[in-house]
Amino acid sequence: MGVRRPAPAPWKGNPVSEHRHHHHTLRHRLSHLLRPHSHQTADKVDHALESSARGIRALWVSLAVLGATALAQAVVVAASGSVALLGDTVHNAADALTAVPLGIAFVLGRRAATRRFTYGYGRAEDLAGLVIVLTIAASAAFAGWMAVERLFDPRPVQHVPAVAVAALVGFAGNEWVARYRIRVGRSIGSAALVADGLHARTDGFTSLAVLLGAGGSALGWQLADPIVGLAITAAILLVLRDAAREVFRRVLDAVDPALVDRAERALHEVAGVRGVSELRLRWIGHRLRAEVAVVVDGDATVRRAHAIAVDAEHALLHAVPGLTAALVHADPAPVPGETDPHLTLAHHAHA
Repeated sequence: MGVRRPAPAPWKGNPVSEHRHHHHTLRHRLSHLLRPHSHQTADKVDHALESSARGIRALWVSLAVLGATALAQAVVVAASGSVALLGDTVHNAADALTAVPLGIAFVLGRRAATRRFTYGYGRAEDLAGLVIVLTIAASAAFAGWMAVERLFDPRPVQHVPAVAVAALVGFAGNEWVARYRIRVGRSIGSAALVADGLHARTDGFTSLAVLLGAGGSALGWQLADPIVGLAITAAILLVLRDAAREVFRRVLDAVDPALVDRAERALHEVAGVRGVSELRLRWIGHRLRAEVAVVVDGDATVRRAHAIAVDAEHALLHAVPGLTAALVHADPAPVPGETDPHLTLAHHAHA
């Protein structure tokens, strides 16, 4: 499956190269040995669609598992009156519902770029991450409010054994979903999905905390249930902090410095590259893009400089996981007494 791309504009100066390539998986390594690999548009688009489809599948599976978990716990909450279990149930339900904004974001991310959205719609995933952060915050506020109210008006918890079983169900459901989301999120490079997986993992441990409240209630200590409810609220706030940090870093175009190091090493190993004058990486949804300026021999022909730029781009695509597009610009190596070729742009530089 492919998309129509506009014809490239006429070349107007320094060589520029841009193309996309799918992640170098084990299957690709084997096929690479058996036949030449392709960098055609269809291959690039197919991989983008495949990664989005995996993300959407992970979301709906998570929604089903956590929805069933929350529903089972809600039945026990209605019968027992446990606010600790209520907090856990509300949080699990909210976690399940975060699949909705992420699913919408993944669907939008599969749309082709337009003349208005020239980079596509990948950033919708970052907006979904913000919605998830707000959802976590709302669930923390509700759980905390219910726990404080019960702290000042303690009541006995009914059906304590059923509460304990519901806590174990919550832990099992969350841990399964956490592992699944984190694995898929890291595989396709989705920070929002990984953050959601970490969120689910902490939810699993907060579900186990409900056991403490059930144990205290079984011993006749009525304050155990609201105290555990407050502890669950604190745990949710810790998840909120980590998720917010991850999402806001992505919104501000932060990348792992190790990826920058890998990119620099790969560029320096390309024949003809005498230096790297600029290197920028940014995530657009779960796809990574690069903008690079490499230094080449000033006497190189346009064709030779272009070939070096293509080789540099190719090296980046193989060296940097998740990279799907690179824009490579070739600068001539400076010589003593020569005017800086970028001098005419100096007055456009921002302080």
